[in-house]
Amino acid sequence: MSGTGPGPRRVVIMRHAETVDNAARIWQGHKDTELSEVGREQVVAAAPHLAAYEPVLLISSDLQRAASTADPIAEITGLEVRLDARFREIDVGEWQGLHSDEVREQYADVIAALDRGEDVPKGRTGETRAEVATRVTAAVEDVLRELLPGETAVIVAHGASGKLAATELVGLDLGLADRVFRGLDNCHWIELVQDRSRFSGAHHWRIAGWNLGPWDV
Repeated sequence: MSGTGPGPRRVVIMRHAETVDNAARIWQGHKDTELSEVGREQVVAAAPHLAAYEPVLLISSDLQRAASTADPIAEITGLEVRLDARFREIDVGEWQGLHSDEVREQYADVIAALDRGEDVPKGRTGETRAEVATRVTAAVEDVLRELLPGETAVIVAHGASGKLAATELVGLDLGLADRVFRGLDNCHWIELVQDRSRFSGAHHWRIAGWNLGPWDV
């Protein structure tokens, strides 16, 4: 017989909607870019689905493309958006502002290392994924300290930072996560749920949904 107490804790990690630089295939990193017209349409479609989780916390990267994605969710839920720079996208160093074709042509050695699975700094002077994992994990832990049983937090982040936050929470190795899971599309999200083991009684986090979007739920 199932228990009648509070349900599981839930964390929903979302990637921001499309930006003008996404559409132009420009590397962004910490570059503060605006949503495109398509992106603005995406957030209107997605916001009711995120609000339906009935979150008690709404946290966003401080970059405007994430905050602009969080704002419509805040309008529906009445929550205040809490900005946290630790959820920023990976710093892509010298790649910031360059077209993806330029990066391929000018940084073939770095691209080759990444293709081999090496965790080298993006754009030579940027961050490694391990460095991003460390900062987003600390930010998620702060969120979890506030989250009670049965409650949900929505976090609006970026492609790399959001994926790393999710895989770190469930304890997936970076290399394995890359082999198993595709990247997040714009304005799509990951749903994570904390369950109690039937055998040990210990709580653990699992992935309940990956790359969910307004048209998938």
